[in-house]
Amino acid sequence: MPGRRYSFEINRVSTAPPDTLFRLETDGSLWSSWARPLIPQSRWAERGDGGGVGAIREVGLWPVLLREKTVEYEPGRRHVYTFAGPAPVDDYRAEVFFTANAAGGTDLRWTGAFTESVPGSGPVLLVLLRGAIRILSARLVNGAEKQH
Repeated sequence: MPGRRYSFEINRVSTAPPDTLFRLETDGSLWSSWARPLIPQSRWAERGDGGGVGAIREVGLWPVLLREKTVEYEPGRRHVYTFAGPAPVDDYRAEVFFTANAAGGTDLRWTGAFTESVPGSGPVLLVLLRGAIRILSARLVNGAEKQH
């Protein structure tokens, strides 16, 4: 019997343009430049279609690196990825939306959904994943604004 499904959404506003946030979030080699201390190491495992669909980034701290595979890629607008390889949850899918706003910056929306792999683990994993994305989204906005 499959586990329960969980989802979350984090919203942020940045003064930086969508292209800046998109570049930082989608480039697997850049995560350790803006996502520290949560992500001290980042690199490309596979470049896929020039960093787009099929690309796999590795983020974390060796020997525990999460592998995230890009499954949809709309430059400057939207990035969708899943876990590639061992993961604490099943069927994880994250979507990051970058929308230009009237102030010249970006409305950032980062969503995620997963199925618990161990019955009863979902609520704890939801808190952990949502908390990680909350921190990462704040660090992404901060990193983009420093470059802007």
